[in-house]
Amino acid sequence: MRIIAGQARGRQLADFSGRAIRPTSDRVREALFSILLSRLGSFEGLRVLDLFAGSGALALESLSRGACEAVLIDAAPAAARLIRQNAARCGLAERCQLVTRPLPEALMSLQGRYFDLIFIDPPYGQNLLPLLLQRIDQLRLLTPGGLLCAEEGRQSQPDERYGDLHLLLRRIYGQTAIHLYQPSLAAIPSSGEPS
Repeated sequence: MRIIAGQARGRQLADFSGRAIRPTSDRVREALFSILLSRLGSFEGLRVLDLFAGSGALALESLSRGACEAVLIDAAPAAARLIRQNAARCGLAERCQLVTRPLPEALMSLQGRYFDLIFIDPPYGQNLLPLLLQRIDQLRLLTPGGLLCAEEGRQSQPDERYGDLHLLLRRIYGQTAIHLYQPSLAAIPSSGEPS
């Protein structure tokens, strides 16, 4: 795995072993960031939240491309070690905040904070995505105009709406499904173009 673009472009991320961490492949990450760039225009100044951060690759890619800060949540000790190592390897540690508390508690601790880009990459096949999307909507963690990117197994079929969050698109890459959500009010186009 490597950082694809930006200030840390080409940096190899630390290796991992076992099945406890399932990183997003370079190919899927490249496709995902192409979609995000076309919708966001730039990553400059974005605040990023990465749930089930694993190796930290998604948050670190965002920081490399100009995001100003990232909160990475993962309670697994192996993931926490990888995140710290990869953030240091990429020279991005100062802009990372690692949270190792269990996810419900970690999310509650973020109440009152707002993020422009949220990544969710839960373990496949455990049907965690609907509960997480509902909780993020309830806590209003995503800014108007922000994007939430959820990665799941290709069989995953989350609802099109969770409170104010609505599904913008779904893409399949091999065994991976990417679901992109945005707050409803932000979906109203200001330039007359369809959303």
